[in-house]
Amino acid sequence: MSLLSLPRSFFSLSLSSPSHAITSRRNRCFSCSLSVSKTSNATSPAILWFKQDLRLDDHPGLLQASKFPALLPLYVLDHRILSRYNDEKLELVLFALEDLRKSLKKQGSNLIIRFGNAENVIKELVLEVKAANVFAEVEVEYHLREIIHVVEETLVRMPSFDRSPEIVLWQTPFYDIKNLKDFPASYDEFEKLQLAVTSPLLPSRLPSAEMELDWGLLPTLDNLKKFVNESPSKLNESWALLKEMSSETILQKQLSKSGKVSLNNSNFKHTKRKRLDKSVFVTQKQNVVGGGTNSVFNALAAYLRYLEGTARDDWQEVHEKLRTAEIRDGASFFALFGPALCLGIISRRRVYYESIKYEKERNAGFLSPFGYSTATVSASADTVCSMEWYWLLLLKSQLSDGGAYPIRIWRWNGYLIQYTVVGNRGPAVLLVHGFGAFLEHFRDNISSISNDGNRVWAVTVLGFGKSEKPNVVYTELMWAELVRDFIIEVVGEPVHLMGNSIGGYFVALVAYFWPALAQSVVLINSAGDIIPAYTSPQFTKVRATSGATWLGARLLLFYLRLALGSIVKNCYPTKTERVDDWLINEMLRAVSLSLVKASLFVFIPAEFNLTLLGLNTHKSLMILVS
Repeated sequence: MSLLSLPRSFFSLSLSSPSHAITSRRNRCFSCSLSVSKTSNATSPAILWFKQDLRLDDHPGLLQASKFPALLPLYVLDHRILSRYNDEKLELVLFALEDLRKSLKKQGSNLIIRFGNAENVIKELVLEVKAANVFAEVEVEYHLREIIHVVEETLVRMPSFDRSPEIVLWQTPFYDIKNLKDFPASYDEFEKLQLAVTSPLLPSRLPSAEMELDWGLLPTLDNLKKFVNESPSKLNESWALLKEMSSETILQKQLSKSGKVSLNNSNFKHTKRKRLDKSVFVTQKQNVVGGGTNSVFNALAAYLRYLEGTARDDWQEVHEKLRTAEIRDGASFFALFGPALCLGIISRRRVYYESIKYEKERNAGFLSPFGYSTATVSASADTVCSMEWYWLLLLKSQLSDGGAYPIRIWRWNGYLIQYTVVGNRGPAVLLVHGFGAFLEHFRDNISSISNDGNRVWAVTVLGFGKSEKPNVVYTELMWAELVRDFIIEVVGEPVHLMGNSIGGYFVALVAYFWPALAQSVVLINSAGDIIPAYTSPQFTKVRATSGATWLGARLLLFYLRLALGSIVKNCYPTKTERVDDWLINEMLRAVSLSLVKASLFVFIPAEFNLTLLGLNTHKSLMILVS
């Protein structure tokens, strides 16, 4: 595997998964500077494998691959990738592919679209055109890294070549980082580096595609959904229905039966306007920005200029959606642009560049040291910087082989979630940590539970540890749905749920809302809103962060920096020696960012929780208290 290195762009660290270092060739890392790798056959065609980089703008892989005499852009409709997408995201993929193909044709090229497993499709295409290199973007998500590995091993075993075709990995560099091994795990330490954001690349001039090939047809949405539904990776129908059962909907129905809330609550009403001719909200739900790169550029320009007002209908629509999605200061940006960013229709670096460019336009070419002049610039720039920070942090965690357990990454609702799995046989057990903790909180439990004949998963939920900490409203219902989706998408079978502290509250919610997912429930020092005498306010979806919450979070952080060690020792008095410096430092590192993004929790009414803890007569419940 080659690592494509452009000037001031890439870190030097092997991108091979340590668990798959089965050949010496896998661990070689080549460096090239805007030229073809010395090991490449420069007279052979190159294949550019698009996955979640559906653009021509700011595309380093395209820039490098375009230096070959012939370039074949390829998108594989692989069920292992597409089955992770909901219907709306499948729509976005089709719109992006349609635009990508049109853009390529304008340059005399085209886009090959084929169904099948990526390794089989790429192997057949390599044999057909005798390609020497396959360019692919570096991925952080575990299932995508596994697919890349399978593709590479398939190419290595091809017997008909003097030298096996090689995968060249690339990434769009955000910061000028020389070596990912030196990337700090603390955001405070990272900020001290004051790294500048690198400039985006303009679209490359491409060699013409004059080969006679089956370029493939772009499927309709119905045909694509049929393909995904018939694939072996697709969830069975009953489990797919579980994902559609929102915890808020279930809760609302329960509360309506007890007279706590009406099913006609205005907070749950959604209005749908007539689609505009030039709307950037291209999906049927009209919730998120989509289309091609130019469409997303247009939406970004409208978003940044919210304060200026406009007579354009398409920009007015963006402003209307912005107001609806702004449930917290700055939360609207990822809500509207997150899917387009995750699919790579626009790069994070391009968003930052356009945001800063507009900020300078507003301020006679200057950037204030006291912050951005508009909330929209702040939202867009801060969001992509945060996304890049966690992408690099989690990539590093997967490349490091010094940990006790293999680290894997799962993407949930556009956010990166860290987890581990140990064991190959036996019942499935899922460990969910408590407040301020992370999956390593179970560092002394995972192996022992696995050694007793179990397969053990441990997950770091959103907002904690090294999982992403996005600008969203954090509630127990959101965390419960995360655990639900983790069981469905990652584990793939009912589990024995074990939760510590507030993690016990989350797993209890999962067992109540979706009992088919829980074999049993173990609550360890469980915490949650279960006081019989307490009466919660009426359930509502309107949740804002008050000034008191903001101030309280920062005061709590200051207090924890001074007293966390003694607090944790008081919680676990029997083995205080386990509260070591590493654990405290990791908790402080994670809590620092968690509390900066603190939100109001909206808890479920107490009488409902007492019912919840009764669970189901067919489930076993164990409550442990230290």
